[in-house]
Amino acid sequence: MAAIDTQARPVFHVEDLTKVYVTGEVEVRALNGVDMTLYEGEMAVLLGPSGSGKSTLLNIIGGLDQATDGRVEFEGEDMTAFGARQLTRFRRRNVGFVFQFYNLIPSLTAWENVALVTEIARDPMTPEEALAMVDLSDRMTHFPAQLSGGEQQRVAIARAIAKRPEVLLCDEPTGALDSKTGVVVLEALTRVNAEFGTTTAIITHNAATRRIADRVFHFHDGKIVQMVVNENPVPPSEVVW
Repeated sequence: MAAIDTQARPVFHVEDLTKVYVTGEVEVRALNGVDMTLYEGEMAVLLGPSGSGKSTLLNIIGGLDQATDGRVEFEGEDMTAFGARQLTRFRRRNVGFVFQFYNLIPSLTAWENVALVTEIARDPMTPEEALAMVDLSDRMTHFPAQLSGGEQQRVAIARAIAKRPEVLLCDEPTGALDSKTGVVVLEALTRVNAEFGTTTAIITHNAATRRIADRVFHFHDGKIVQMVVNENPVPPSEVVW
């Protein structure tokens, strides 16, 4: 696992980030003045109850949503000034997403699901390389229905990393899995982080997962209420769920 370097290059820098959703006369403040920096090659875990702002933050720094107020920089460039076309290019080139539900196309094999990304990326891995990274070389020709939940999630990870993204954003990647399978998925994520130096942020409700991180961000009511540096990250196999 890549340990965070205090001299590492900032990848994301967030200042006073606010996100307000308005439905009729109801206003929901999903983010309320968040400050955060994520560094090159680090593994960050975001903890907090549902509705505390974790997913909203990931969606904004991943270019899936835009802030109401505040500033987001990616490698020094102001993302809050990006238009729709720039955000699309940013997502395609720089970010891999992994969600709780795998979003695989049922009619395509594991290989074909990954190939969808490699066909449009600038400098992709081959589907074979990406699937090998998550130990699925022997399942490439299988369809999602022929794979376990953990295998499907690893195909989703392979799809996310195939374009060699600088950033991997994971929203509850083990949320639909049992503990044993969840460890296998976390091992795939930490392997990508270590071998490629991919800045990785993982949202989870499972507090035990914090042990794999370089830093842990605790969210509550749309704010980061605590940031903890983990001096001794452990491999997922040592996490007790």
